[in-house]
Amino acid sequence: MSSFVVQRDGRVADAVDLAPLAFAGYAHFTAMQVRGGRVRGLDLHLERLRTASATLFGRAVPDDRVRALLRAAVQAGPADLSLTATVFSPAGEYTPADAEPELLVRTGPAASGPRGPLALAVVEHERVLPAVKHVGEVAKTYYLRQAVVEGFDDAAFIDRRGRLSEASIWNLAFWDGTAVVWPEAEMLTGTTMGIVRRQLDRLGVPQRVQQIRPADLPGMAGAVVMNSWTSAVPVRRIGSVPLPDAPAFEATLRRAYQAEPLTPP
Repeated sequence: MSSFVVQRDGRVADAVDLAPLAFAGYAHFTAMQVRGGRVRGLDLHLERLRTASATLFGRAVPDDRVRALLRAAVQAGPADLSLTATVFSPAGEYTPADAEPELLVRTGPAASGPRGPLALAVVEHERVLPAVKHVGEVAKTYYLRQAVVEGFDDAAFIDRRGRLSEASIWNLAFWDGTAVVWPEAEMLTGTTMGIVRRQLDRLGVPQRVQQIRPADLPGMAGAVVMNSWTSAVPVRRIGSVPLPDAPAFEATLRRAYQAEPLTPP
């Protein structure tokens, strides 16, 4: 009988394995949706783990080993599921980086994200090591909760130069009526963002990167957020600026995402 699992380095994790990790904040991860036992953008997930491990630990779990551990977790569960792979040091976070990193893999029910449209509060915030999807980011949850208290659904971040970068657990994408516009700022490049961008290129859809400030929003013809759950959740307002519905834009992003082949780990 298939089930959801938590596995440390390929074996079922017990309380002894998990207790130190419950209080640790020095690790990084990638999250993915598995459908029919397969994943979109597997190469992007492997690249994310490899480069983040080099940044945090100076070494990485080999790709072949990562794929074997992902495969074991996927095969133990239902065909459709959510999977999070976290890389950590078994030596602990307050020790020299002289231990080989390990992989903790957790699976759970498949997810598809909110339907939207969302209203996003604007918050000045810059993530530490923005290119790394690391754990222990209290600010993201804090600002999300503060946004909800203020009547919004989530938060979008601007940097010290006033540029929109990303949202709490999302990448931002905009539509100017003819092209997809990606914010120019320091941020985490999501795997779904990477998938969509390369498939938009393949489909011949114009796209560009530019600095976007709140004052530029009235010139946009639509906006979405995306992450591992979904490729296009519509955004109806950022701060005090309303954004128009853009169903064709959303459909284009979904079509690009669906064009990415599913591959087994």
